[in-house]
Amino acid sequence: MNKRTAHRWRTLALMLTAVFFAFGSFWLLQAFDSDDAPGMGNNQNEPDYIVENFSFVRMTENGVPRYVMSGARLAHHPHNDVSEITKPVVESMAPERPRMTMHADRGQVYHGENRVELMGNVDIKRPATPTSEALHARTEALTVLADDEIVKTDRPVQMTLGAATAHGVGMVAENPTQKLHLGGRGQIVYPPRQPQAPPQ
Repeated sequence: MNKRTAHRWRTLALMLTAVFFAFGSFWLLQAFDSDDAPGMGNNQNEPDYIVENFSFVRMTENGVPRYVMSGARLAHHPHNDVSEITKPVVESMAPERPRMTMHADRGQVYHGENRVELMGNVDIKRPATPTSEALHARTEALTVLADDEIVKTDRPVQMTLGAATAHGVGMVAENPTQKLHLGGRGQIVYPPRQPQAPPQ
């Protein structure tokens, strides 16, 4: 009887120890998951996926490319549906439009708004067309409304428009209409006219 009793006590002690560790592990898991746990961070700001050397195409309703976005790295944050991009390149590809290409050091894509924010050494290029001159602009921050093919900034801008140079604070460029508005008392400097050759 003494051996059986001792065995039962040992078994009971092992069971109680196991229950204690089980409850302790559950409490520790809850502490890590709790937003209010002191000294414990949460992972809500961590990206849910990361893509290196990515490229994706947004299509129109007719199934033709509207624009292409590529970059060295994309990290998507689920809590606000925003992607952080390293070395982004955005190129508009709407049919019957001049292709506008934009480069920057970094960017943010607001997926719910179809809005792209480019930051750091933003470089914009649009080739010449039969109805408009070539455009090359530089600024430090640019908002791209990709579906509307509109780019805008409230920062200082330096640009060349054909043979002319321009600078100002703030710019709105509409690719569908090829209209350009330069703000902040912007100035455009045209090169001197070349003298015409006398008639032969």
